[in-house]
Amino acid sequence: MILYVRDLAASIAFYRDVLGLAFKFEDAGYAEFATETTRFALYEQRRADWLTNTRTTPGPAAEVVFMVENVDTEAERLRALGAEILSGPADRPWGHRTLHVADPDGFIVELAQDIPRRRHRR
Repeated sequence: MILYVRDLAASIAFYRDVLGLAFKFEDAGYAEFATETTRFALYEQRRADWLTNTRTTPGPAAEVVFMVENVDTEAERLRALGAEILSGPADRPWGHRTLHVADPDGFIVELAQDIPRRRHRR
């Protein structure tokens, strides 16, 4: 997953210093984090425009979800760091306790913790 961002340094700082993702490297407008099974990276919007030959627009057209051990602990930590909390923590019937925050470009980031399901699929 690669998010197109306006300010690479600000986005690196958010994902590394606020969310706590392990930073891997930065090179030529691209930054990658050391996530286990899915590649998570950032790419400067102006370079993405060139790459795709179209105007890209960062923002909340989707959300990124990271699983965590304890959403409430993360909520306290993020509030102390000044993160913009959009919603939660809240228990969801599909089996997650969630917290939603906004990154510097307005992308919605969900932190989710597994909890017992209250609603089962049909």
